[in-house]
Amino acid sequence: MKTTLRTALAAVALAASTLASAQTSLLNVSYDVSREFYKDVNAAFVANYKKTTGKDIKIDQSHAGSSAQARAVADGLDADVVTMNTTTDVDFLADKGVVVKDWRKRFAHDAAPTSSTMLFLVRNGNPKGIKDWDDLIKPGIQVVLVNPKTGGNGRMAYLAAWGSVRAKGGTDAQAADFVSKLYKNVPVLARGGRDATGTFLQRNIGDVLVTFESEVVSVDKEFGTGKVDAIHPSVSIVAENPVAIVERTVKKKNTAAEAKAYLDFLYGDEAQEIAAKHAIRPSNAAIQKKYAATFKPLKLFKVGDYFGSLAEAQKVHFNDGGQFDKLYTAGK
Repeated sequence: MKTTLRTALAAVALAASTLASAQTSLLNVSYDVSREFYKDVNAAFVANYKKTTGKDIKIDQSHAGSSAQARAVADGLDADVVTMNTTTDVDFLADKGVVVKDWRKRFAHDAAPTSSTMLFLVRNGNPKGIKDWDDLIKPGIQVVLVNPKTGGNGRMAYLAAWGSVRAKGGTDAQAADFVSKLYKNVPVLARGGRDATGTFLQRNIGDVLVTFESEVVSVDKEFGTGKVDAIHPSVSIVAENPVAIVERTVKKKNTAAEAKAYLDFLYGDEAQEIAAKHAIRPSNAAIQKKYAATFKPLKLFKVGDYFGSLAEAQKVHFNDGGQFDKLYTAGK
C-alpha cells in the first residue's frame, strides 16, 4: 500500500514538474531606463504569443547601466536576448563570442527597432532658464550626467554635447573645450540612467538632467506630473536601441525560436505603439508621425556624422586613457 502511494505521489510530482517545465521563460537583459517600456511590451507579447501559438511564455527582465549589463552577460548571466542603448555594448558581446558577429543583419534597421535622443529635464518652471547646450556651461549651473564609462546614457550625452558643437560648424578642438567645461559643472557622475534620475529628483542635486527622451514619461509616472519640464535642445543625437539574441544561452536552453519571436515582436505595430507611448521613437515612420506631439522636431545627427562609428568613438573617447578620461580629469 505504501509503495503504491509513493508511486502515485511520484507520478503527481513528475506531472507537475513536466507542466512547469512546459512554460518557456526568456530573460531580457536591458538598459537602465527601459523598465516601464518592457513591462508593457512583455505583457503584450505574452498575450500575443498565447493567442498565436497556444503556448504560455514568461519574460523576465534585468536592468542596470548598459555596459554593466553587457559585462554581466559576458561573465555568464544567461540572457536569451539583450536590448541595449548603444551598439558598442552588443559589439562587446559579439567580440566575446556570446552574440553573432553579424548581429546587425539579423533584424531590420540594423537590429534597432527603436531609437531615442538626448534632451534636458529641468525643474518645474525652468528656474535657471536653460534652453540649449551653451546654457549648460554657464557658471553656477549644475548638470547631472551618467558616467560614460558605465552606461550608454552617459556616452550618448557626451557625444550629443560634442556633436552639438560640430553641428554648428565648430571644430573638434572647440568641441573638446566645450565638453571639458560641461564636466566642470557636473557635481557627481551617476552609474546609470535611473540612478541619474534619482540623483536629480530624490537627492535634489543639479539644475538640469541630460537623459533619454523617454525618461520624461517615466518621471511623470513615478514622481508625478509637474515635477520637471522637458527642454529639447536645438540639436541632438540619434541614439539607436540595438537588440540581439544571445546565442550561448538559447543553444543551452533551446529557446532560439522564442527569442527570435520576442525580438520580431518589437518591430510589430503593437510594440511600436507601446514604444511611442513611452516616448521611445519607433522605427515605423507612420507610427512615429502619429505621435508628432511627443517627438518634437529638432535637428538630429548620427554618430557616424562626427565620430566615424560608435566603435571608433568608444576607442577615442571612452576607453581607458581616452578623451573622456583626459577631459574629466583636467576638469577636476
